[in-house]
Amino acid sequence: MKEGYIIRNQSAPHFITSTVVDWIDVFTRKVYKDCIIDSLDYSTKNKGLIVLAYVIMSNHIHLIIQAKDNNLSDVIRDFKKFTAKTILQGIQTCKESRRDWMLERFKKATETHSRNKNYQFWRYGNHAEEIFSEKFLWSKIDYIHLNPVKAGLVKKASDYIYSSASNYLNGEGVLKNVEIAANTLRKVSDLEPFSKI
Repeated sequence: MKEGYIIRNQSAPHFITSTVVDWIDVFTRKVYKDCIIDSLDYSTKNKGLIVLAYVIMSNHIHLIIQAKDNNLSDVIRDFKKFTAKTILQGIQTCKESRRDWMLERFKKATETHSRNKNYQFWRYGNHAEEIFSEKFLWSKIDYIHLNPVKAGLVKKASDYIYSSASNYLNGEGVLKNVEIAANTLRKVSDLEPFSKI
């Protein structure tokens, strides 16, 4: 069954949330966060992905992304498939104290879906919300950047390295290929819908 949040306009930027099955805190390990960064970097260089904002939390990621080739659903599918495979391999082969418990949870998640045979890493769906105005864009960028602050991980958003907040504030971050959204500082009443940033 399709969820209510689907990507209708493949060329428009979208706010995406991808969550690990059972909200398992996989991204407390640097190696798994780095897998996400590496995959985002690859996708920007080779798949036409445009990353406007991101944050990697302990069990989910938020992204504002767009696809140059009007194929956002395909790019997201490939990203999730690759990261799931890579992270699951890491859990099985690296020192991971929670290995058996996590693999049991990922195995159990396959019982309700026929797509995955052995393990399911990501929950189905992306909770995709099309960015329809500049006001909505900046509300989502703020939400993304303040996520680690609200979770008590850092005092300042730019101190959390697995987020685009430092790209916006300092012009650099762990993920180099972040396109900074322009802030035109217009009145909210003057904001118009748009399809590309």
